[in-house]
Amino acid sequence: MSSPREDFGPDEGPSRDRDQNAEPKFHPYHHPAAGWGAAKSVTRFLLREGETVDGPRAILKMNHEGDGFDCPGCAWPDDMKGLRLDICENGIKHVAWEMTHKRVGREFFAEHTVTELSQWSEFDLEDQGRLTEPMSYDPDTDHYIPISWQEAFELVGHSLAELDNPNQASFYTSGRLGNEATFLYQLLARELGTNNLPDCSNMCHEASGRALQASLGTGKGTADLKDWETADALFIIGVNAASNAPRMLTSLVEAHKRGAQIVHINPLVEAAARKAIIPHDFLDMATFHATPTSTLNLQPRIGGDMALLRGIAKAVLQEARTNPKAIDREFVDRHTFGYEDYRAVCEATTWTEIERLSGVDVAEIRKAARIYTDADRSIISWCLGVTQHEHGVDTVREIVNLLLLRGNLGREGAGPSPVRGHSNVQGNRTCGIDHRPTEAFLNQLAEVCGIDPPRAHGLDTVHTIEAMHAGGVKVFVGMGGNFAMAAPDTAYTYQALRKCELTVQVSTKLNRSHVVHGRRALILPCLGRTEQDQQRTGIQATSVEDSMSMVHLSVGMKRPCSSHLMSEPAIIAGIAQAALPNSPTPWQAYVDDYDRIRDTMARVLDGFEDFNRRVRLPLGFRIRQPARELIFLTPSGRAEFSAAQLPDTTVAPGTLRLATVRSHDQWNTTIYSDNDRYRGIENLRTLVFMNSDDMRERDLHEFDEVDITSIAGDGSSRSVRNYRVIPYDIPRGCAAGYMPEMNVLCAIGDYSTQSDQPIMKNLEVTIERSVAPDASRVYHSAQMT
Repeated sequence: MSSPREDFGPDEGPSRDRDQNAEPKFHPYHHPAAGWGAAKSVTRFLLREGETVDGPRAILKMNHEGDGFDCPGCAWPDDMKGLRLDICENGIKHVAWEMTHKRVGREFFAEHTVTELSQWSEFDLEDQGRLTEPMSYDPDTDHYIPISWQEAFELVGHSLAELDNPNQASFYTSGRLGNEATFLYQLLARELGTNNLPDCSNMCHEASGRALQASLGTGKGTADLKDWETADALFIIGVNAASNAPRMLTSLVEAHKRGAQIVHINPLVEAAARKAIIPHDFLDMATFHATPTSTLNLQPRIGGDMALLRGIAKAVLQEARTNPKAIDREFVDRHTFGYEDYRAVCEATTWTEIERLSGVDVAEIRKAARIYTDADRSIISWCLGVTQHEHGVDTVREIVNLLLLRGNLGREGAGPSPVRGHSNVQGNRTCGIDHRPTEAFLNQLAEVCGIDPPRAHGLDTVHTIEAMHAGGVKVFVGMGGNFAMAAPDTAYTYQALRKCELTVQVSTKLNRSHVVHGRRALILPCLGRTEQDQQRTGIQATSVEDSMSMVHLSVGMKRPCSSHLMSEPAIIAGIAQAALPNSPTPWQAYVDDYDRIRDTMARVLDGFEDFNRRVRLPLGFRIRQPARELIFLTPSGRAEFSAAQLPDTTVAPGTLRLATVRSHDQWNTTIYSDNDRYRGIENLRTLVFMNSDDMRERDLHEFDEVDITSIAGDGSSRSVRNYRVIPYDIPRGCAAGYMPEMNVLCAIGDYSTQSDQPIMKNLEVTIERSVAPDASRVYHSAQMT
């Protein structure tokens, strides 16, 4: 069936305070990643934000063991050698963005209606500064007005109590929420009686967790940073490391210097796949000495990673016919299940099919296979370029298949290593944010906390949006993030949020989710990661888990930007006390001293035993993973091969496959500027990267305006108009553009049947010259000054 076409322009409305004459520019980037470019960018950013004093102080505290705070950006682990400057360009930007001196209080909201604010760009909304006091939406005036914390809690509590059943509420989590607040948040939801706990993992690494659980019996990677330091080969798949995990550059540079082989697999050859200068390597900075960060770059078509991996495995199996050491048969025989089925499916897959589906020449695939078989110890790392597809689970399982062939598991320098995005997104899942909790977890929670948690699965992100749209979810609570912009199918998501009886956003800065709201709406401002959390027993520390399962403490350094802010644990406890007046949970005692929360977590969560002592050890502690010790909690009791068929990645004539990506100057939905240094873009976000041959086929030239229309699985279409086309090194039949602007193109029903993730990196689109080019439109939503 089909539905009316949905059209979005470049912004919800005009940008404010912009140089309207700024023209977009494109100059292909050939310089090293990081280095002096990063240093100059950080300096300009700190000057723009007015953080010339606190900014440098924060640099010396961020990711510093003992008395520092954890970077609120990515989840890359802290340096194990105690490096003082274990920081990156985007981390500093994120911290400076949080520490801004700009404020958004009652005077601001009295001056601007919500209707007016809805016309502002994403940059303009966040650029207003830090939220300073709780606010409530007044529909009579279309303004947010001040509300006391107690009144706000009572409003939420009353709204929850009035629901016909607790499943009419949904509790969303962003990856910035610390472990202690995460545990309290899931406890609140389950004590109320629902497992509706959607989170940002549902949109990013859900496929990784499900695949690793099926193959290894654990939902996490097994490699740690020490393994990265000793691996002979690193395979980096679907990762834009220089922007999304910049501290990985240090590992890549060190790997190349010790002679390790580095293979990047990505439709776009990103800056981290060429060369880098690490800013804290003062000699390299002084001499402008760049180190290569890649041995081989392979560019599969979008969605072609699984076929490429199958090709590497096929080549390994073929080599084993004459070289028995190509496969670790002892490991395979002792620790795996399903090998013969996998070997058979590899043999049955022809090279012609592999080449057609991957878009990579067989000779190049064999080069990667040679690197893999020559290496004694290999790590395979991946990110959203692998997971945000219909076949994301199968692709991650194919990664594990390849590792199992050579026994690259359970030993130093080897294993699977997913690159998590937000700073505590992995900790959220560990500490209970899971709409599909295990019986074992629920039983332990019931025994320790004295509650009767619900057993039925709850709603994930996509199904929460659908339920809000249908009227089934009436109260939505967002703990951090910018849900309205992060979610797929922007127009549909907006409609869903606006149908809610109440939306509650716990936030540090103004964003789209505050102006796209329910009939009633609350903005509850919380402390930032950099700020001191003062409770009755003193300054509190919170814990986070990085992408390699290390758990450590984070302590804010700065006085809160407003005396009216509350910590996330305090906000959750306030809601709980209002909604659950007869609760057996000691909510106030938990807020008074976070050690009490950790004591309870130690009794509920596997791997958190003796939590308060271990988290205070130097660098914290690593959560035990049975698969790392070759203990596999799978049905067979072994690591399990997958023999899935390869997906068809080809597209119909006249269409392209489009992936959404981030620019270098953004973090998730936060836009710092309209520049993308590593891709050579200035003053432009409403763009699409295309192969030059695909452009010629459509008679398009650089900066021509185009309309992009997605074709959903149900036959409906969605469009963005007047985007600028940029010629780029990307395979034929492929295109890419920035999220969150292009999230509108992903229909709510276009999610993976394997993981329920929106397939934001696998959209079928048409790209045509704009019907009505707009010479006067503003091409950018933010301008670096």
